[in-house]
Amino acid sequence: MAEPPGLRARKKEATRLALHEAALRLAAEQGADRLHVEAIADAANVSRRTFSNYFSSKEEALFYDDAVRLRRMLELVRDRPADEAPWTVLSRAAEQLTAEGLDEPDPAWLARRRQLRAHPGLLAHQVAAYSTIERDLATELAPRLTGADVELRSRILAATFLSTLRVATQHWIENPRGSLLGAVRAGLRLAASNGTPGSWVRAVAGSS
Repeated sequence: MAEPPGLRARKKEATRLALHEAALRLAAEQGADRLHVEAIADAANVSRRTFSNYFSSKEEALFYDDAVRLRRMLELVRDRPADEAPWTVLSRAAEQLTAEGLDEPDPAWLARRRQLRAHPGLLAHQVAAYSTIERDLATELAPRLTGADVELRSRILAATFLSTLRVATQHWIENPRGSLLGAVRAGLRLAASNGTPGSWVRAVAGSS
């Protein structure tokens, strides 16, 4: 008897999470340089072929939670009121995303993330994960902009926002004083003001 679609989806997500968690654990124990796909598959009790059905590389498995959070970010942006200013949309979505799961993370998770994000060989993949979502985010922002060069301005806003979010999160992981939500809010506020009235971010967004 065939499994219901909902059950199959849950099983697939469970396997994906098991691979992600195994990758994080092994990277913390052995170091990212010595981490191999075969070891991740063995730790999750699946085959090498099964691993390839879910992830294209060990880096993708390691940063799976980033990809999930960024897709969730797109959902939150879509759900914001249509008449809300673009930078407000982004700021509110970032605050909600942070509050949903990462404002008070498990200490073990924080230690693993600190170790991963400090690894120079993984930085490029981390940046790429944010860049991948940039165009989709710009597409969501474009209808909220008016005036000239909407396509370019929407991409600039998306890139600025995602870079700010990534850097604020990284800064907090390295210096976990206060809450992550506070760090994200501070980063977004600095990006929008830069210490001067009428900053370029607000000019690009077309909001005051």
